[in-house]
Amino acid sequence: MTAPLPETSPADPMDVVGDAPAKAIEGRSPWRISWMRLKRDKWALGGGAVVLLLILLAVFAPVIVHLLGHPPNDFHEDRINAFDGMPKGSWGGINSDFLFGVEPTNGRDVFSRVVYGARVSLLVAFLSAVVAVAIGTVFGIIAGYFGGWVDSLISRVMDALLAFPQLLFIIALISVVPNELWGLSGSGVRMAVLIAVIGFFGWPYVGRIVRGQTLSLREREYVEAARSLGAGRRYILFRELLPNLVAPITVYATLMIPTNVLTEAALSFLGAGVKAPTASWGQMLSRAVQTYEGDPMFMIIPGVAIFVTVLAFNLLGDGIRDALDPKGSR
Repeated sequence: MTAPLPETSPADPMDVVGDAPAKAIEGRSPWRISWMRLKRDKWALGGGAVVLLLILLAVFAPVIVHLLGHPPNDFHEDRINAFDGMPKGSWGGINSDFLFGVEPTNGRDVFSRVVYGARVSLLVAFLSAVVAVAIGTVFGIIAGYFGGWVDSLISRVMDALLAFPQLLFIIALISVVPNELWGLSGSGVRMAVLIAVIGFFGWPYVGRIVRGQTLSLREREYVEAARSLGAGRRYILFRELLPNLVAPITVYATLMIPTNVLTEAALSFLGAGVKAPTASWGQMLSRAVQTYEGDPMFMIIPGVAIFVTVLAFNLLGDGIRDALDPKGSR
């Protein structure tokens, strides 16, 4: 006969292994899991670090320029050759006093204007993305939840706006906007118009994504449960559906910002952006077209600034998208 097995007691969470107590199992929220995935993506973290640096650069532009540069609108004719209008010295006049050199013809500090140009680009990009996300989320969730003629009407409006020539409309609008509007003047008016128009024509992209996600979520069990318990439409829309749409909205907003940066730079390049002498990367590129043969650095530096900004936001957006994807393996 075999000996009877010893009786075992249920596992006690206070059981010890050696001298250390057993570690209790800890649950992890979806956001914590997403953050753990994001931390493993070095490219996304690098892009996020550059984005944070650009934001700090824009916020503290006056302090940075005071410490490392010169006022962005001050002329330095002594740094310009009188016979051809090009900066003295090599590489566009780069030295310890002018970190990125000086502009041809007038001698303005390129470093200071790049730093202040980050303010314009990021402000327009962020605020226009906020406008687009706010409008697109509201109309997208309404179209997806109610369906029927409401969905058809909103969808046709989105199709019409997506087919509208946005750049041409902004250029035409800028030419007729007065110099003073909404309590703003000069470049402030143009920035407000850019934010409003880019955001307005950008919301259909967000609206389509939110509508598609809402069509899927409205048939889920928790929505049916809330409806059977007597929850109103507003409660279902903003308490049940909207929290589950935060992830795709966040991803698309992050990927929309670099597109807005490029749009603002293109409009400033075409003369429909902020007014001179306000610094803008696109405006600097427009001026550099006339002098790039004698001073290529004046074209390269703002071009690199735009490239780095767009790349950083795209890397961060891709990383957030992969981190928030529940089916992803990264």
